[in-house]
Amino acid sequence: MTAIVPILMGSKSDQKHAEKIISALERFGIPAQIRVASAHKTPAYLLSVLQAYESDSRQKVYITIAGRSNALSGMVDAQVTSPVIACPPPSEAFGGADIFSSLRMPSGVAPAVMLDPEGAALFAAKIFALTDPIVRGKIAEMQKENQDKLLSDDAEFNS
Repeated sequence: MTAIVPILMGSKSDQKHAEKIISALERFGIPAQIRVASAHKTPAYLLSVLQAYESDSRQKVYITIAGRSNALSGMVDAQVTSPVIACPPPSEAFGGADIFSSLRMPSGVAPAVMLDPEGAALFAAKIFALTDPIVRGKIAEMQKENQDKLLSDDAEFNS
């Protein structure tokens, strides 16, 4: 596969969330790379990281992981032409209202938002599947496994 998913974390504390995404991407054969860069604390560094990715000819879907005041997802989306998926970590802070910083974006800035790490990986895979029949086949295989499991579970109650 000539694609990559750069996973940009606002801080190292988001590593477990990122590892769940990587594990889910592995099922589809999609490589990922974790980076740490903050839109608030290291904006110049973040821009240099993005510039390096943008000069790379591989197809990309960026996944950003930042909570609280999620400027990372919007800043990344505003600087790149590839899709961006915001996958903020779960939070109890502010009654969960910090999710709004991932949902409300200025005009011309449009990262998708997926709260579940496995869902973010699946969404990235579906984007790559538009042009990659191998990834498309792996998605279909996963969907079939999910369907078979549900039918088997139902049969246990109705046999």
